Amino acid sequence: MTDDPQLQARLRALPAVDRLAAQLANGVLPTSAEAISVARVVLAERRAQLRAGADDDPDLASRARERLQPGMRRVLNGTGVVIHTNLGRAPLAVAAARAVADAAHGYADLELDLADGRRGHRDAHARELLRELTGAEDGLAVNNAAGAALLAVAALAGSDRPVIVSRGQLVEIGGGFRVPDVIAQAGARLVEVGTTNRTRLADYERALAAERHMDPVLLRVHQSNFRTVGFVEEVGIEALCGLGAPVIDDVGSGALTELPALADEPSVRRSIAAGAALTCFSGDKLLGGPQAGILVGRAEAIEACRRHPLARALRIGRLPLAALVATLALHRDPERARRAIPVLAMLEVDPEVLEARAVRLADATGGELVEAVARVGGGALPLLELRGPAVAFAPPAAPDSARLAAILRTGNPPLIARIADGRLLVDPRTLADDELGHAAAAVRAALAATAAPR
Repeated sequence: MTDDPQLQARLRALPAVDRLAAQLANGVLPTSAEAISVARVVLAERRAQLRAGADDDPDLASRARERLQPGMRRVLNGTGVVIHTNLGRAPLAVAAARAVADAAHGYADLELDLADGRRGHRDAHARELLRELTGAEDGLAVNNAAGAALLAVAALAGSDRPVIVSRGQLVEIGGGFRVPDVIAQAGARLVEVGTTNRTRLADYERALAAERHMDPVLLRVHQSNFRTVGFVEEVGIEALCGLGAPVIDDVGSGALTELPALADEPSVRRSIAAGAALTCFSGDKLLGGPQAGILVGRAEAIEACRRHPLARALRIGRLPLAALVATLALHRDPERARRAIPVLAMLEVDPEVLEARAVRLADATGGELVEAVARVGGGALPLLELRGPAVAFAPPAAPDSARLAAILRTGNPPLIARIADGRLLVDPRTLADDELGHAAAAVRAALAATAAPR
């Protein structure tokens, strides 16, 4: 115990647990066990802070209310970034969301063969769809794209086999995920060929000749989140597969549907047709589904992945698997996919529809219509500019853009916007029609708050 009288006075001034809990229930007593538990935690934290010398005066009721919120909250994406990693990447199609709800309610035939009553395989749910959509002999889904790449290299090139990669493809993507580290963790040995900007077929041929007694594997990695332009050269997938060694082709974002906006993305079907042993791609980027990693390719290569010990650690859960299967089913009909999968719909939205959304939002908030550039995001198509209207808020209507953005982030629901040239922008490309009213209400409330004296 401390003898500091000032500290003792501040500790005694803290509310009792039941009184703080009652504030969470609008003063109604008795309060729930959940409110009492949260009040206890908040008060314990506050006592520790005071004993550590804290001299602030926080709103303990607000702190407690924040703790009562669910771990994740629905937010409105007004950034114009379609595949926003911080906001969960691809929003699910209605059919995928329903599939998740169905799989979550009660039990599901995740690993049960209903025909004979024996234990089945969870990847059987996606296998036929993956074969149908890509032309591959077999397919397997795991829990994320990085896991798919790791499993592919481990299954085909573990035990110190050489993996030959162009130096220009030894990339790092978000979160510090580096291709050389993946190869090392998989137990394989990296062999670099070519230079940062130019790699020729002859570079691969020399490396294959030098490593011929070690059964080398070729790895091609798509430069997802950047582009090398100018004096560049790379080897196409057909020529690479023609060298005779097994090829792992990491095509990145998973473009299954042909859209003009996706012309620069490597095709999964092209990779399979060329003869890649394994092709890896993401389920939650341009495919428009949940977080997942997908491997398709030759039957023996997929079976090697399926048997590898890492497959158990990387297996996909029933809820993302349900969403993935529903999303893949939508891709059977490309026209339907373009309408029903939000990511694809946002990429191809009619300019007149965008204009109408922006006008509606501006009229409801007093904002100014401006021309803006949206982005695909998620490490896909980094050079693609999606031009369209946005709604801007600048002085004198919004004298403090940073404060306005902060108020919007903490609203209910939170609205995430972006700041450009000192103005706060809300981009309607990433707002659904039924979200515009909520976004407008959030902006009006935030503008009123910024106008009020602090």
